[in-house]
Amino acid sequence: MQHPSQRKISKAMPDIALYQPDIPQNTGTILRLGACLGVTVHLIEPAGFPISDSALKRAGMDYLERAAMRRHSSFEEFRSWHQNRGGRLVLMTTKAARAYTEFSFAADDILLMGRESSGVPASVHDLADARIAIPMAEGMRSLNLAVATGMAIGEALRQTGTFPRSTG
Repeated sequence: MQHPSQRKISKAMPDIALYQPDIPQNTGTILRLGACLGVTVHLIEPAGFPISDSALKRAGMDYLERAAMRRHSSFEEFRSWHQNRGGRLVLMTTKAARAYTEFSFAADDILLMGRESSGVPASVHDLADARIAIPMAEGMRSLNLAVATGMAIGEALRQTGTFPRSTG
């Protein structure tokens, strides 16, 4: 039997991928975001913390049981999985010239978020099909990873018409 966190979302919609996350609270928050929006979250290891329910539970709260999470032991394993799946790999990076609001998202995109401490290495950056950024005020470096993820996945879901239907 599959662990609840490994369940697959059947509707085609953008996914989130976290490249070697550093901060368990951000990862837990993003897993909670994924659960609430029906988005699969891919964790590309190694992480900067032990990936366990207890490490993620504080930020993810009881939403972790409803999160669709897929773990990948390395970027190479994720890349192989992604090549079989298809779709574009869209990297959020402060080094991009194109704003995320000017990008045309597709339902099979995977939004790749880099490490909080260092982003992604050049080799991963070069493999991305597209690179997008969140415009910020002069002199500001970056947003919190969970905040940036929420902004970008919200725009992707809006554009693709894949926000979940409210039942409340």
